[in-house]
Amino acid sequence: MEFTIIIPAYNEAEGISEVLKELFSAINGRGTVIVIDDGSTDGTGAKAKEIEGVKVITHAYNKGYGAAIKTGVRAAKTEWVITYDADGQHTPDLIDKLLTEMKDDNDMVVGKREGYKGPLIRQPGKKILHMVANHLSDFKIPDLNSGLRAFRVSTFHKYSHLFPNGFSISTTSTVCFLRERLNVVYVPINIKPRTGKSTVRPSDAVKTLMLILRLTMLFSPLRLLLPLSIVSGLITLGLLIFELSINNNISDSVTALITLTGFLFFFGLLADQVAAVRREIHSS
Repeated sequence: MEFTIIIPAYNEAEGISEVLKELFSAINGRGTVIVIDDGSTDGTGAKAKEIEGVKVITHAYNKGYGAAIKTGVRAAKTEWVITYDADGQHTPDLIDKLLTEMKDDNDMVVGKREGYKGPLIRQPGKKILHMVANHLSDFKIPDLNSGLRAFRVSTFHKYSHLFPNGFSISTTSTVCFLRERLNVVYVPINIKPRTGKSTVRPSDAVKTLMLILRLTMLFSPLRLLLPLSIVSGLITLGLLIFELSINNNISDSVTALITLTGFLFFFGLLADQVAAVRREIHSS
């Protein structure tokens, strides 16, 4: 099977040469390797160009991890692409694990990290995001944002307008594919601590959460708005019973809550219908 390996790289000069040498040695001409130099200022692109056989595409400025992947997918000439980290966390033997599941009936294959999953300081935030994504996608996601994954290019292009240019493209593509009930397969992998300094910032977690909520509104608004309307309805019912039994009257605040509950419920129904129509139009 022909495939393209896309390596987004931003200021990874310290380790990019070794990553590419190991990768080329392992794949032995079976695939094409494209490095997206995402506006690096440390000579990452020049280091990558020193390795024979690698194609380097350079962004004039730092556009983001997601933008780099999109650039790589647009440049790919194969039906499947594999995203691979430039920081040394991935090892070439993992490519074969993905290849075993890159079949006609699958749309995405994701490396499920076992053991070491990254710096401990990020794990609490990742767990919270994981819980939210599981609820909103209605699926128990084995690994929400693994960077090692394979996409079917035609499927990626179909939904690429929903994917962000930032680091959270891994998260949003996962939620998107699962919400659309596409075939997503997970394979167990082990990764290593990265080489060099991470470019991920704490603010990326907030951006990812907002993007999960945005995707949910696009694919299943009722998943978010129905629980809110139920909670609002229960609070309203409790206050209504209290005021009728104590004051024998309904206050303006309770009236406002009744209005809010009805608005949330009917807005959710309307938004769900609009989302369904948008998906139908886009897929036709």
